[in-house]
Amino acid sequence: MARPKILVVGAGFAGVGCVRRLERRLGAGEADIALVTPFSYQLYLPLLPQVASGILTPQSIAVSLRRSKKYRTRIVPGGAIGVDTKAKVCVVRNLAGEIVDEPYDYLVLAPGSVTRTFDIPGLADNARGMKTLAEAAFVRDHVISQLDLADASHDAAERTARLQFVVVGGGYAGTETAACLQRLTSNAATRYPRLDPRQIKWHLIDIAPKLMPELGEKLGLSAQKILRDRGIDISLGVSIAKAGPEEVTFTDGRVLPCRTLIWTAGVVASPLIKTLDAETVRGRLAVTAQMSVPGRSGVFALGDAAAVPDLTKDDEAAVCPPTAQHAMRQGRKVADNVIASLRGRPLQPYMHKDLGLVVDLGGRDAVSKPVGIELRGLPAQAVARGYHWSALRTNVAKTRVLTNWLLNAVAGDDFVRTGFLARTPAALRDFEYTDAYLTPEQVREHTEAAHLQQK
Repeated sequence: MARPKILVVGAGFAGVGCVRRLERRLGAGEADIALVTPFSYQLYLPLLPQVASGILTPQSIAVSLRRSKKYRTRIVPGGAIGVDTKAKVCVVRNLAGEIVDEPYDYLVLAPGSVTRTFDIPGLADNARGMKTLAEAAFVRDHVISQLDLADASHDAAERTARLQFVVVGGGYAGTETAACLQRLTSNAATRYPRLDPRQIKWHLIDIAPKLMPELGEKLGLSAQKILRDRGIDISLGVSIAKAGPEEVTFTDGRVLPCRTLIWTAGVVASPLIKTLDAETVRGRLAVTAQMSVPGRSGVFALGDAAAVPDLTKDDEAAVCPPTAQHAMRQGRKVADNVIASLRGRPLQPYMHKDLGLVVDLGGRDAVSKPVGIELRGLPAQAVARGYHWSALRTNVAKTRVLTNWLLNAVAGDDFVRTGFLARTPAALRDFEYTDAYLTPEQVREHTEAAHLQQK
């Protein structure tokens, strides 16, 4: 008999955690494992702001899936664009643009999330995100290019506009992005003698009334004070009404001449989830505490794309937040449940009490709340970087990151542009391919046509 096929979609914390657990705990002849991913690396997302600011190199947080020879998972290079759970087929668009079918017996959906956007005029064309490695590299090039162009300009209005930077989103990604990039431009100002450092202005805005409310009142206010002391303008209860190529209009009526808009206002589940035509909870796929999808045989979902019940809370409607610490642990638990299904054993529920939060604001600045203990300054920085360093999956990645941190601490910042997409307009959809997915009807039509061809 043919071995069962386990197909994992997504190479983030959840997907890779699941695959590595399956490889360790399944016998060589028990099942075939395949991983669908457009990139053959696991990206350590929490450190993207440090790539954008040049503290870390892109390669240091892209952990290769092909380094070890002992792994037996087959990598399917492409993006999953649809799932037909009746036919038990995942539709994949490979790197050459061809559409191929990947059949499965067990499917683990860990496609992650994409940047959440709204129907704001000009946003899709003029904003940049902070969700992929390419976006972080692009943002770094773009920010440094604004300093270069402002320094070379003889037009005072143009110079002012190029030195205004707007970050939307007061969560971890937005706060850390604004903090790290502000530090980069502040340090760079000394290398541009024609620029007045006081003209470089960063704006952090969020529609919420508080910055990073998950940190609690005291730490949230501490983070605000650190950023404001650096000169970052923080506007709460405010969002974007219109985004143009040369100006941004705020919902409070302000119009800011600006060439840089970075959008980090939350995430939503991958569009792949909609192709299942299954029940969702606030956009995330509804799953049981065992992370199985009700009514879909052999299908599991986890991570940012799934509304996994949080059994540590008294609220029955509570779901686990889309964080790395949950995704990693959910990946291992799903692997155990897939193996249990294979062997005819009962599935176990997922339960994990949140260990706390860390926010690295660059330099010696940080706020952290490990296991409920509030920390600031160097102790918080040590906890934040220690947590990230220990969470990196390989010793090679840990060595690269630690070396980068030490080199940056000793030698300071570099202000080098790589020329990445320098002459190509790059919008959110160009990096996250949100327009590549099929509808549920298109998925069914495709699988039915493929089935007829096989006959």
